[in-house]
Amino acid sequence: MHDRELYNAKMPAACFLLFFAHGLVFSSWASRIPVIKNALSINEAELGTLLLLMPVGQLSTMVLAGKLISRYGSSQVIKSCFLFYPVSLLLIGISPSYWVLGAVLFFFGVSGNLCNIAMNTQAIEIETMTKRTLLSSYHGAWCFAGLAGALVGLLMININVDTFYHFIFIFILVAGLWLYCRQHLTNIIHKVEPQTQSIFKSVNSTLVGLGIIGFLSMAIEGAMFDWSGVYFQTIVKAPEKLVILGYTSFILMMTLGRFVGNRVIEKYGKKTVLQGCGILMSSGLFLSIFFPELWVCVIAFMIIGLGGSLSVPSVYSAVGQVSTVAPSIALSFVSSISFLGFLMGPPLIGYIAEGFDLRYSYGLFACFGILLTVIAGQMKIFRNKG
Repeated sequence: MHDRELYNAKMPAACFLLFFAHGLVFSSWASRIPVIKNALSINEAELGTLLLLMPVGQLSTMVLAGKLISRYGSSQVIKSCFLFYPVSLLLIGISPSYWVLGAVLFFFGVSGNLCNIAMNTQAIEIETMTKRTLLSSYHGAWCFAGLAGALVGLLMININVDTFYHFIFIFILVAGLWLYCRQHLTNIIHKVEPQTQSIFKSVNSTLVGLGIIGFLSMAIEGAMFDWSGVYFQTIVKAPEKLVILGYTSFILMMTLGRFVGNRVIEKYGKKTVLQGCGILMSSGLFLSIFFPELWVCVIAFMIIGLGGSLSVPSVYSAVGQVSTVAPSIALSFVSSISFLGFLMGPPLIGYIAEGFDLRYSYGLFACFGILLTVIAGQMKIFRNKG
């Protein structure tokens, strides 16, 4: 079989390490945001604008990434472009002003998303070769890197290591992982029609549906990343030293869920898993709304994390089943629509909370989980796949 001829046993591990390396770069930047903010005397409004430039850069690569990967293959894009991501991290570390940092963050978003789509395309190709479900553990590697990066950042700050030297350490580590991984990648190029039509004309209703499911899931995920601490502070009234329990309980279960998710998806199928994810996220959010007590909300946030752990990996894995569109084009579209949820969810929560209450915001997002369950149950792509 042609695919088997291209396969070697180190490919799954190499892809796993790429996801870890990517997550380590992102979390290293995130761990230093307060330090960089203070160093450049950036206020909250300016920081909000800066943080928008990164997702703008990410979304701007939707068409570019799909075309590059379709033409040259995901492995070639990873070999040629992956190091731009940690290089942009180094540039963040030496940015001397607000405006320079803004330009660098845009580039950080561009390079990060190009790597993200190439990695996920690589993962889908390996799943197709091996006939195994692997995306969940790969996304688990990214979450685990988020925890590792945050801990390394905390250590570097506490021993007074300068941001730039912290980022040099991360660059060396990531470059080493990349040098190993680049030797063990697939070399599949998905032949598509010449680039004469828009990426949007290549998509179909299945990809739109998968994009909507991804949007709903990542909106909840973004809300938890950005607002869990505020919820524990303002609604739960947790002691200051316990406010972090909200985020910690969520990300811990999301990471653990992704590491066991491959078996769950293989056993029950993507349809059942997605419906279960929607129910879990919705239930956890409603539990935190109606019973805003500390330990109840810790459990509720763990339930939300468990629900969120398998939804996006299931969606991305399903993209590989849409045979009428090249995986890189399909993934570029679905991941970009999904990421809009991650981008728009947190501001939407803030607007609703400003006018009403944070519990009303969480109530709306609990309905997103219900809607996700309904859509997953209606999509044809899941009917014969479980």
